[in-house]
Amino acid sequence: MRILVLGAGALGGYFGGRLLQAGAEVTFLVRPGRRARLEREGLVIESPFGNLRRPVPTLSAEEAVPGWDLVLLACKAYDLPSAIAAIRPAVDGRTAILPVLNGLSHLDALRQAFGPGAVLGGLAKIQATLAPDGTVRHLNDWRYLTFGELDGAMSPRVQALAGLSARAPGLVAEAVPDILQRMWEKLVHLGTSAIGTVLLRANVGEIVRAGGAPFLHRVLERNAAIAAAHGHGMPERFLAEYRALFADPGSAYATSMLRDLEAGGRIESDHILGFLLDAARRAGVPAEIHEAALLHARAYEARRDAGRLPVARG
Repeated sequence: MRILVLGAGALGGYFGGRLLQAGAEVTFLVRPGRRARLEREGLVIESPFGNLRRPVPTLSAEEAVPGWDLVLLACKAYDLPSAIAAIRPAVDGRTAILPVLNGLSHLDALRQAFGPGAVLGGLAKIQATLAPDGTVRHLNDWRYLTFGELDGAMSPRVQALAGLSARAPGLVAEAVPDILQRMWEKLVHLGTSAIGTVLLRANVGEIVRAGGAPFLHRVLERNAAIAAAHGHGMPERFLAEYRALFADPGSAYATSMLRDLEAGGRIESDHILGFLLDAARRAGVPAEIHEAALLHARAYEARRDAGRLPVARG
């Protein structure tokens, strides 16, 4: 299988590297700075499930041509327009596009750009980060990639990807017939964590130790109500799992949004918080918590854009 991975950051680097180990023909479509580092040092992954250091093929956007079985889209949601432009020359009638972005709004944008039959649903459950030295650091035992056809069919292409992924070390991948349900489930728990992150600037354990478990549970129930109103009710086993997570004083769980905020970076506010706020309003679900979180996030972004974030002191 010929796979083009957009980006070689935390997600793209990790999943692309593992698929390369499984025997896929993987090439990374990357910006000039990342390309230079990869050509100089190779792809480096540090993980509890095995380290990797090896040379990898790379392309720039200007060199992209058709001929790929799969494009793995592993960018931040706010980079989607530029990602679509970058991969467009590489996509032809045989190409499946597998996005592992947060949220759901990217599906419509990709289907409009490439046609509904080209786009798969996908989600990643992994905690990883791209270190300043270019190393992809895998932070815990989450290493899950889930994907499927948006119409629920178990097509030859998703079965082929599942078979390939089964040979990849450090990767647990599954092709499913209910990928939209799975994506809503992720949005419910990620949206709960993101609201806590934005409003309280702490990981789950810190929020719980501050007395915040009832707050997180209220947000979880609101998000579950939003999903149910849009045809994707949350199973009780799912809610029980995340009620326990959002009551654990020892949990170190934190979203990438928290890491991005603390680093003074861009955040996926509109793609997660904005999507949930709009969905809540359409469903008639009380939305004051979502509105406060989105306003807080946008205020942070305005302050960041103005160069007014606090400077860290050593």
